Amino acid sequence: MVISARDVTLTLGASTAATAILKGIDLDVVRGTSVALLGPSGSGKSSLMAVLSGLERASGGRVEVAGLDFGTLDEDALARARRGRIGIILQAFHLLPTMTALENVAVPMELAGMPDAFARAEAELAAVGLSHRIGHYPTQLSGGEQQRVAIARALGPRPPLVFGDEPTGNLDAATGASVMDLLFDRRAATGATLIIITHDPVLAARCDRIVELADGRIAADRLR
Repeated sequence: MVISARDVTLTLGASTAATAILKGIDLDVVRGTSVALLGPSGSGKSSLMAVLSGLERASGGRVEVAGLDFGTLDEDALARARRGRIGIILQAFHLLPTMTALENVAVPMELAGMPDAFARAEAELAAVGLSHRIGHYPTQLSGGEQQRVAIARALGPRPPLVFGDEPTGNLDAATGASVMDLLFDRRAATGATLIIITHDPVLAARCDRIVELADGRIAADRLR
């Protein structure tokens, strides 16, 4: 298992303003598989992704990811744990505006201590069809190009686990389909585990497994 979560809860706020977001999640994910997280807005999908990726600390329960017990790690240790192990693709891309496409992909690999980070970044950008744009800044790239840079950045360190939160949510249908083809192709090439939050049933159907959330709980869990 690359992920093992037991009775995971997440409560935000305090006292009378406290809101239970996750309400006892049990989830195991087998290495190398693809999982779609479905559910209405507010069902807890993004919160679950944040907890499983170490961006948010669970209020209760146990979360083990890539062999690490996240509950025992402080914020700095969680950040180190993500490097090289977890790739995250967000809707807003979160590319650094003062860095070129090449630098945006290379810097995370440098931080992970990987050798030849810039050469590897160039190869990753070539793999996503952006060899001609490596010296461009995010503001000089289209939305689809920025998303491809984000995918190259997430997959460049060859992480065993990749998360995508509505990775095509800001793209038109044609560009979104192209980006998802690319993501699944790159995942297959690297052998990564892929967990995607989506509202798109067509995208969900491409995954090995579909997990549906409702009101902070797993409502359905089925293999394709």
